[in-house]
Amino acid sequence: MDHLLMLLLLLWSSELQAEEMHTSTEATRLVGGDSRCAGTLEVKHEGDWRPVDYSYRTLKEAAVFCRELDCGSAVSIGRREESSKRSVWGISFYCDLTGSVLRDCLTSASSSSILDLTCSDSVRLVNGTSLCSGRLEVKSNQSNQQWSSVCEDDFDQQDAEVVCRELGCGAPSVLQGALYGEVEAPIWTKEFQCGGNESALQDCRRSGSDRNTSSPGKAVGLTCSEPVRLVGGASRCAGTLEVKLGDWRPVYSSYWGLKRADVVCRDLDCGSAVSITQRKESSERSVWMFYELCVYSGSDLRQCLTSHSSSSILNLTCSDSVRLVNGNSLCSGRLEVKSNQSNQRWSSVCEDDFDQQDAEVVCRELGCGAPSVLQGALYGEVEAPMWTKEFQCGGQESALLDCRRSGSDRNTSSPGKAVGLTCSEPFRLVGGASRCAGTLEVKHQGDWRPVDDYKWTLKEAAVVCRVLDCGSAVSIRQRKESSERSVWSISPHCVRSRSALRDCSTSDTSSSILDLTCSDSVRLVNGTSLCSGRLEVKSNQSNQRWSSVCEDDFDQQDAEVVCRELGCGAPSVLQGALYGEVEAPIWTKEFQCGGQESALLDCRRSGSDRNTSSPGKAVGLTCSEPFRLVGGASRCAGTLEVKHQGDWRPVEDYYWTLKTAAVVCRVLDCGSAVSIRQRKESSVRSVWRISPDCVRFGSALRDCSTSDSSYSLMDLTCSGQQGADAAQTEEH
Repeated sequence: MDHLLMLLLLLWSSELQAEEMHTSTEATRLVGGDSRCAGTLEVKHEGDWRPVDYSYRTLKEAAVFCRELDCGSAVSIGRREESSKRSVWGISFYCDLTGSVLRDCLTSASSSSILDLTCSDSVRLVNGTSLCSGRLEVKSNQSNQQWSSVCEDDFDQQDAEVVCRELGCGAPSVLQGALYGEVEAPIWTKEFQCGGNESALQDCRRSGSDRNTSSPGKAVGLTCSEPVRLVGGASRCAGTLEVKLGDWRPVYSSYWGLKRADVVCRDLDCGSAVSITQRKESSERSVWMFYELCVYSGSDLRQCLTSHSSSSILNLTCSDSVRLVNGNSLCSGRLEVKSNQSNQRWSSVCEDDFDQQDAEVVCRELGCGAPSVLQGALYGEVEAPMWTKEFQCGGQESALLDCRRSGSDRNTSSPGKAVGLTCSEPFRLVGGASRCAGTLEVKHQGDWRPVDDYKWTLKEAAVVCRVLDCGSAVSIRQRKESSERSVWSISPHCVRSRSALRDCSTSDTSSSILDLTCSDSVRLVNGTSLCSGRLEVKSNQSNQRWSSVCEDDFDQQDAEVVCRELGCGAPSVLQGALYGEVEAPIWTKEFQCGGQESALLDCRRSGSDRNTSSPGKAVGLTCSEPFRLVGGASRCAGTLEVKHQGDWRPVEDYYWTLKTAAVVCRVLDCGSAVSIRQRKESSVRSVWRISPDCVRFGSALRDCSTSDSSYSLMDLTCSGQQGADAAQTEEH
């Protein structure tokens, strides 16, 4: 009896511990819905259950919560407006929930806009490239719930239609076993017998007998279409962009670039994205707004949409029958053409059947600049099909298929002879003291326009400087004009993803123009920031080229001049080969700076040339990028300030999270980030706005800064105050 009592006590104790463990680790729940997989999303943090603020949430984030709750896929998100504000948890836009601890992404806030979320109960697609693709898994409604794959032999097109509908996706486009990886048991043991109109897979009839085995590679892989369409245009490849996410709605026009639009064109089997324009309606309506950081992280369109209201609608034009593929921008790649015949397919063009005048027509049709390179096999060889006619363009036609074509067919084309074409994508700096400074202008569809300064940092500016063969990005400045004008708005996230400026542009109006200054003749390359790297210098002579500098010809005073010229702090490290050895050319003169010059080429130089420099002796230089915490109880707490171009300014509280703040604490040798707090000042002042996602991807604070004004400042506390203070005391 004693043994039995002891056993019961042990069982009761283990159950209690398991229940306590479940309670302590439970962080999310859905309440008030039709099932445990639908309702208002609530998160528990620091012992406090609160709903989540709706602000610009997307299905990509929702999918994380569905997975944590052991539900299926994220089907829809909704906004519920309450009569008054309440305490909520906000989730930073710049925090990637898939790779972060939830606590690091939460901020305390108050809002009346609450997030409602619906996950699928018993169906999901896993290991796919989007929420609408993957290996199909089903969970039974029995007490012993587990996710099971489905055998391909027990699943047909009608079953697929039901699954795609249940997940809020478009019609099934691919149904193939092992498309998303083979799977071990368990396998679902019943055959589904859907009519195709059911709202959920579990509503379908099932076979009476069980299937015990399924051949390897036979688990169902399913891809549902992501429903998009262009309506009201001159062709099916032009018009207002609409997306179905529960209901069909137009898309809000802001933050779009041609790179993102090109994905839509490709999904519609049109050619390349040619233009995007904004259409103003007389009143606001329900629209889908896409969250650009989500898209540029590689997610599909549907995952990155959030409900919004606006009168600004996106119109998109794709090319009907011409595109460039496998290039490094929308204006480069292997040329493909699609006929207007009933058997439509994309075909490459033989180099022998294509000349400069033909290229001019293609570049014009795609809204690009003049052709700059025309070369076979530049963007990969290609298998058949090949276009069988020779184009005979005059060069002035508006579309390639408007050109005359040869009467006879060409049956063969040599390997590597498919046309590779690069059209120019011109941009320039105008109105400055040199060709490396001034207002940034981009030419698109024959129209030169300035660029809006929206969220640009030195990191994006560095791309412009590099392509213009200038030095490093030194400063960016906002210039206010007296009235709004037509501009190009260029997404920093898109530029940061190594895309061409044109691909990241959308038409807009603004009075806030971007002025940019690059260094003319000095740059640091291969470093970890714009203020570190191997020093390279370019002469002002006619034969301009970038040359490394020999360490023996460079001292601390020379380094002070370089750091000042680049807008960085004082030199902190001066060491040869720190940023990689270099082949010739080597700068042949010794610099003899006094240390106060404003540019390295203003310094005196030796009369005689140096012809050689030992391997590993090219100058590697690191300039300081000072930032500090001030006004707190220790040097590891207080208001974050950054020094840029000699100017100390506080940092605006702009969507920072503990994950981003941890970078600051680590560099200051102050341990972990403990808290961040918003401090409101009585009036607006000059601040640095620092992009959190830029910092999160490993960039220096200075590289991620842009000048702004605000009264909302950021106070930060790191964990290392006591240790840091002790170390500081020992130093003194």
